[in-house]
This record gives sequence, C-alpha cells and structure tokens, in this order.
Amino acid sequence: MNVDDVLQNPDEHLRFTAYLDELGHVADPDEIDLVSRVLTDPDQTMARSAVLRHLDRRAADLHSRSGYETWARAMTQATIDHPFLAQRLREWSLFRAITLKLPWQPDDLLASSNWLQLKTTAGTNTEALKILAAAGRTKRIRTTARTSRNHRDES
Repeated sequence: MNVDDVLQNPDEHLRFTAYLDELGHVADPDEIDLVSRVLTDPDQTMARSAVLRHLDRRAADLHSRSGYETWARAMTQATIDHPFLAQRLREWSLFRAITLKLPWQPDDLLASSNWLQLKTTAGTNTEALKILAAAGRTKRIRTTARTSRNHRDES
C-alpha cells in the first residue's frame, strides 16, 4: 500500500499504522518525500505523531553516525512548518552533541523539554548530569540526574 492509498482510508488509526509501516521501510532517498506526504494528512495530530515516531526511531539509530547531520538538515526542511517536530530534531542534535562530547551550551540543555532532559539523565556526560541535578526543569529530572551522577561517582 502506498501513501496515496493510505490517505484515502477514513480510519485514522489504520492510516497511522500504515504510515508507521511505510516510514519504517522507506529507502533513504525517498524518506523526505514520504515524510512530507504523511504531513499532508488532514488529521494533523495523527500525522505529526507518526512522523515523530519515525524521527525518534531514525535519530536514535543515526545519532552516533557520520550521516546524522545531513539527515537532520533534510528532515528539518521536511518538517519546517511543524514547530514541535523541528524542535524534536534540534533536541536530538543537542542530545548527540552531549552524548558524543561535541560542543554544546548548558543554556540549551536547560531550555530543552522534559523529554530531552530525562533522556540526558540516562547518559554518561558528567557535566550534563551536574547541570540537570542542579537546575533541571522538574524535581524528577533533578533527582534522576543526581542519582545517575552519584552512581557514576561510585563506579
């Protein structure tokens, strides 16, 4: 089934499942076009949710590889009219920088979403853990960061 056929189905649950399947099997050269086409679905909440899952899956797979930056730039263009998706891509790029110990700004981490801050607390970047332990967005983030930091100190 292709995306044009999927768009004809009135059931958004079936479209969502079909989109995830299509996105999970798309060839790299066709990915931008497919993401753009999914985002034309009349049910924008569902379409963005399907694309978000795809972005998370792909970014998790690519974030430590050399092709990540090219992919992220292309996906940013495909999602430019969808602020939440563009923000998630920026946060994946920040997560990549923190994880790979590339240059990053503490203020960017502190301004990031709960999602990124919690994801970062599971990592090994001592500087990021220290920042989140002191000034994470929520009590849960601060506590998790302190626990992770203390566990690293004990190791």
